[in-house]
Amino acid sequence: MDFKKTASEIYKAVGGKENISGMTHCATRLRLNLKNESIVDDEKVKNIDGVVNVAHGSGQYQILIGIEVPKLYEEFEKVAGSNVVNNNDGISHNSSNTSIWNNIFSAISGIFAPLLPALAGSGILRGLLILCVQLGWISEKSGTYTIWYTTSMAVFYFLPVLLAYTSAKRFGASPYLSAIIGGALIYPDFISLMGKAGNGAITHFFGIPVVLMNYNSTVVPIILSIWVFSYLYKWLDKHVTENLKLVIVPAVSLAVMIPLTMIVIGPIGVYGGEAIASVVNWAIEHSRILAGILVGGGWSVLVSFGIHWAVNPIMINNIATVGYDFICPLTFACNFAVMGATVGVWLKARNKDIRSFALTGFVTIALSAIIEPTLFGLLVNNRKIWLSQIIGGAVGGAYLGVMHVTTNAFVFGSVTTFPAFIAKNGANFMNAMIGLLISLIVAAIFAYFFTKRDEKLA
Repeated sequence: MDFKKTASEIYKAVGGKENISGMTHCATRLRLNLKNESIVDDEKVKNIDGVVNVAHGSGQYQILIGIEVPKLYEEFEKVAGSNVVNNNDGISHNSSNTSIWNNIFSAISGIFAPLLPALAGSGILRGLLILCVQLGWISEKSGTYTIWYTTSMAVFYFLPVLLAYTSAKRFGASPYLSAIIGGALIYPDFISLMGKAGNGAITHFFGIPVVLMNYNSTVVPIILSIWVFSYLYKWLDKHVTENLKLVIVPAVSLAVMIPLTMIVIGPIGVYGGEAIASVVNWAIEHSRILAGILVGGGWSVLVSFGIHWAVNPIMINNIATVGYDFICPLTFACNFAVMGATVGVWLKARNKDIRSFALTGFVTIALSAIIEPTLFGLLVNNRKIWLSQIIGGAVGGAYLGVMHVTTNAFVFGSVTTFPAFIAKNGANFMNAMIGLLISLIVAAIFAYFFTKRDEKLA
């Protein structure tokens, strides 16, 4: 793919600077906020070299590229960057159909997408470390263990700093001042104020009581803080004269936002995030079969609309706070069901193009966990085959839910991320393999029967 050429053609096809109000990307998609999506010819965009498909969701025009989307985005920024200004408040305003939920999904996507490689890579290392300890290759008291543990857990410890940076990029605040705000929350002297009391300890700031929290690995507090900060930062940037901005803007920003976050926003964020996670986890604990069916079977539907990002922070929060998660294994069930569907198509169809596409999809998902090319290129256009994937994911997900399967890291579902299932409870890994095999086989069987011998790519 010629990224420069593709970026230029996409820019022209979606209406250029007159129609683009914002842009970002996730793991596989170029996500554009368009003032008017109706003027864009989807077929024209699909025919551009490098474009797999297009989708409409989360208040955005989503162009599926694949795992090379960051390279395309760099070129797209060069073409559109000087002409397109992202929304000042970090949310979409492109159509009358935009809702608060679309705004939230869009913001979550923009905030978490840049961090997913670091989170996934750290998760793999964490799983391998657990395996090495269980096999007796590494002692938990050794320096090797400490260094490897630090390597795998650093991204979670410094999550407030990383999220501060990406949130600032999304909301239009200074990313460096935002990172300092995140860093202040995990500064050792601040944490030491809790003493042995832990969360809930009280200190005072000019007589104002401050409920102390441990913000290591937290998600919600810093995102809320930077969202609020974005308004202060833009107000200061507008009203402070140029010759004083270098000093006044950062000084006032830090002096206001760090205490405000510690006193008000932080505790609200911690308790709010814990409450949301608790509700979701309670629902899963009390109806594991239903959760497995809904997530395992329905995850591909969320992915097709680009709104699966709304669930990712819950999984990340679970991993960061309690060390494991019940939802992530269910997304594995979906991915392996997609792989199963490709197997069924490959076995039944006789058309070389669809067989080749199915095989490529299987390998891609097995190695990289990217299901979008197969989802949009095969399943969306062949609804019965998509149904076979949904059934397979639901059945496998139900098994994973019943057997209480968890992951010790936030990862994407592929063969390469199996270490995330390694736990002190050896049955967890075995049940995970059984559940994923069920997803794959059930989907393959249904896809085989639903696929016509003369089936072709749409």
